[in-house]
Amino acid sequence: MSSSKPVSENKVGSDANPKKIVALILARGGSKGIPLKNIKILAGVPLIGWVIRAALDSGVFDSVWVSTDHDEIERVAKAWGAEVHRRSPEVSKDTSSSLETIQEFTKEHTDVGVICNIQATSPCLHPCHLKEAVEYITKDGCDSVFSVVRRHHFRWQEVKEGDCQCTTPLNLDPAHRPRRQDWPGELCENGSFYFATRKLIEKGFLQDGKMKYFEMKPEHSVDIDVDIDWPVAEQRVLKYGYFGKDKPQFVKLLLCNVSGCLTDGQIYMTAKGDEMVSINTRDQAGIDMLKKEDVKVILIENDPNTKALAKKLAKRMKCQLLQDVGDKLKKVQKLMKKEGLEWKEVAYLGNDEPDVKCLELAGLSAVPMDAPTVALNHAKYICHNAGGHGAVREFAEHILLLKKEAKSQMEPEHNSNIEYGHSIVY
Repeated sequence: MSSSKPVSENKVGSDANPKKIVALILARGGSKGIPLKNIKILAGVPLIGWVIRAALDSGVFDSVWVSTDHDEIERVAKAWGAEVHRRSPEVSKDTSSSLETIQEFTKEHTDVGVICNIQATSPCLHPCHLKEAVEYITKDGCDSVFSVVRRHHFRWQEVKEGDCQCTTPLNLDPAHRPRRQDWPGELCENGSFYFATRKLIEKGFLQDGKMKYFEMKPEHSVDIDVDIDWPVAEQRVLKYGYFGKDKPQFVKLLLCNVSGCLTDGQIYMTAKGDEMVSINTRDQAGIDMLKKEDVKVILIENDPNTKALAKKLAKRMKCQLLQDVGDKLKKVQKLMKKEGLEWKEVAYLGNDEPDVKCLELAGLSAVPMDAPTVALNHAKYICHNAGGHGAVREFAEHILLLKKEAKSQMEPEHNSNIEYGHSIVY
C-alpha cells in the first residue's frame, strides 16, 4: 500500500522505533460458537472482510495481515486483499492467547515496529478510527493505544450462590441514582483494536508504558462475540458499517444478468419443444422499487440460446436489454460513457467469471449465493438468496437501504454532531 509508506518514517512509541506499522487480524478456524464465524456472511460480506476493508482503506499500514490456521479463512482473506500468516499449531489451541499469536508473528517479521491487532468480530470499524488512533503512536509517542466505548451501566458486586453476603453497589450511590444525561458513564474496552509497539509485545504486554485510549461511538462498537443475534447484528452493520471508499448514495444504474441472476439459469422444455424460464415475482418487484427511486435497470444476456426469452423478460420488466455481449467490461464502459456515469454510480449483479472485472469496479456489486467461487471472491455483497429465487429483490433492497442511510447522514444536523473519538494519557 503505497499510501501508507510515510507512516513508517514517524517516531514510534517512546523508544522511537522507525520500523513498519502493520495490521494483524487473528482468525482461528476453531470457533466453538458459530463454525467458521470469521468468514460467515454478514450483511453480504464475510465477517472478516469488514475489518480488512477498513484497515486497507485507512492507508496507515504498510501491510494488512490475517493470522489463521484454516485454508478457507486464508482464501477469503486473500480475496479481500490481506496477506496471510499461517500460525503454528502451538498458538492455534483453544487455550492460546492473542498475545502468544501476535508474538509468534513478530518473531517471523523482524521489520515490524508496531502491530495493530484488529478484532475480526468488529464489523463497524471505520478507517477514520484507525487513522486517528495511529497518530497517538506516530505523533504523540505512545507505546499502546486501544479502543473503548462509553457505557452507562450500573454495576453491583457479585454474590456467589450459597454466600449469605449482601450485594453492594460498585459505581453508584443508590440513594442518589443519576439520570443518564447527568452521568458521563464509564469507559470500557470494546476490543475493536489494540496498537502496541514491538518492544511492548516482546515484554509480554499489549497495554503498558505511555497509553492512550480511543473512544468509539456506541453504534460503531458492534461485537459479534457479544451480539450473537446475527439478524440484529446485520441491521446494525447495514446502518453503521463502512462500505468502502465509493459512496453508495450515488448509484443511478443497476446492471443485472438475466441468466443466473434474474433466472436460475435453467431452461425448461415442454413436450412440444417450447422453451421456458422461471422468474420470481419478488425480483420483478425489486426492479420496480429501484425504478421508482430513479435507479435505471438494464438487463444483460449473452447466451444465444435464451435470446428470445431474454427479450420477453426485458419487455415484461420494462427494462433495456444488452445482448451479444462478448466483452462485458468493454460493453459496460461504452454504456457508462453514453450515460455519463462513473463506476461509483453503478451497481452490478453478476454471477460468473465474465463478470469479475465489472464486479470489482462497480460502486456496489453483488452475486447470488449460488454463484461460482470466482465470482464470490470479487463481489462486495453476497446475497442470501440464489439466482432466480429473490437475489435481485435482495440486492435492490440493499441498494435502497444504503441510499436511505446515506441521505440521512448528509443532513446538516447529523453532520454537525459527528464525533470520531477522544483520548486521554495515563
